[in-house]
Amino acid sequence: MKHIVVLSGAGVSAESGLKTFRDADGLWEGHDVMEVATPEGFAKNPELVLNFYNERRKQLLQVKPNSAHYDLASLEKDYKVTIITQNVDDLHERAGSTNVIHLHGELLKARSIENNEIIPWDKDMKLGDLCAKGHQIRPHIVWFGEAVPMIDLAVEVCKTADILIIIGTSMQVYPAAGLKDFVKPGTPIYYIDPNPATIHDKHVKTIKEKASTGMKMVIKSLTS
Repeated sequence: MKHIVVLSGAGVSAESGLKTFRDADGLWEGHDVMEVATPEGFAKNPELVLNFYNERRKQLLQVKPNSAHYDLASLEKDYKVTIITQNVDDLHERAGSTNVIHLHGELLKARSIENNEIIPWDKDMKLGDLCAKGHQIRPHIVWFGEAVPMIDLAVEVCKTADILIIIGTSMQVYPAAGLKDFVKPGTPIYYIDPNPATIHDKHVKTIKEKASTGMKMVIKSLTS
């Protein structure tokens, strides 16, 4: 089976009603990014940070996958599919995708501040919530200034791609934006986004559409 690798971003989940974290003014839900998405912000005001992600988690539990998520999952009938996502939601998994790499962590997981033990977590997180070894837990989110633990695996996966689909991402956030450079030369690339970045590669087919519309076009192209 051919291997399709998918790089997905916030534009996929936006159609389910999940707001992209960053607003036009650069704020995240009214907060400076340094307050709620850095280790320093957590050290300064952990309660603010925990509440910020509690609200994101509540929002996630109220939405459902959209047709783009389901269309990506349907590719598994005919292809090996690996999704590498910048999204911290579980909508790809809920739609049926079985092989998802989360570059930036997951809202529905927590981890210990001491040993990175990962814990399933679907309720509010408070100061005093501890891991099995007695340490405070924090959101399982990769904050600015932190290493991206899954990036090496993502690079290796991209090297094996027969087809690359980039969907719902501006390709501006690194290291995720650099992953396309690891696919083999000549690999067909479909890039779906209403406002795509310019990629100088004759093998890139750019589709200036929202995720759900663009995926219908990609599937039609793959099956024709």
